[in-house]
Amino acid sequence: MIKVGFLYTRLRVEEKYLIDELEKHSDVELVRINDGDHFFDIANLKERVDVLFERSISYSRGIYISKIYEANGVTVVNTPQVSERCGDKYVTSQILVRENIPTPRVLMAFDEEAALQAVDELGYPCVLKPVVGSWGRLLAKVDNRHAAESFIEHKATLGVNHQVFYIQEYIQKPGRDIRAFVVGEEPIAAIYRTSENWITNTARGGIASNCPLTPELSEICRRTARAIGGGLLAIDVFESENGLTINEVNHTMEFRNSITTTGVNIPALMVEYVLAQARKVS
Repeated sequence: MIKVGFLYTRLRVEEKYLIDELEKHSDVELVRINDGDHFFDIANLKERVDVLFERSISYSRGIYISKIYEANGVTVVNTPQVSERCGDKYVTSQILVRENIPTPRVLMAFDEEAALQAVDELGYPCVLKPVVGSWGRLLAKVDNRHAAESFIEHKATLGVNHQVFYIQEYIQKPGRDIRAFVVGEEPIAAIYRTSENWITNTARGGIASNCPLTPELSEICRRTARAIGGGLLAIDVFESENGLTINEVNHTMEFRNSITTTGVNIPALMVEYVLAQARKVS
């Protein structure tokens, strides 16, 4: 019997699909762990599990709880190391640059005046992003110096995390981007996300359609997954004038709009991977 700890914040559609797949396995005992309802003794887990399946919506909760379980000898999917590499946009970008994987140029600044200088250096338009965040929230496309001054002043008042200025090259997209799903290091499916808005996230109204896994797309996704550390990943890819380029990597991806669209049972493949990691150490 494999005891699976299922860590979640709330049961969204994705978590329900994953639980349904886990419950299809007769050799699985499911332990639901709500990340807000429990406290955790860092030296002694209340209930031992064979693997922790981390699906927290909260980046900080997921990271720290994953580290507690890993420190107590529990296999975690995704590992806290992979989650940190995905959850902090600077860390993701630095890994991609180090591994010579195409990615938009990024400048970092830690003061308002330095941030304005960085924006001028990168040129207009460019994109301001929080270093930690998801669903396309708090992104700003900066079209001119006046907008840069306003956005940077606003970010500086939002708190410590927003005083780290992550400034990214704007990529002119063909009205869409690509989200590719990777299990282990192998791409299993991909979708186009199409929108009239420059932000194409499906959470912001982007329309999903099937994207073929071409050799070029599969190869850049494999390279990215290897660089990040593997696991259950969603890789956001831009089609640029110079070919495919990696924008971001997500470690607790949503997939509700992608199962029917691609014809791939994404949650079933995710669960099989989690159980395989548990069996490796059992």
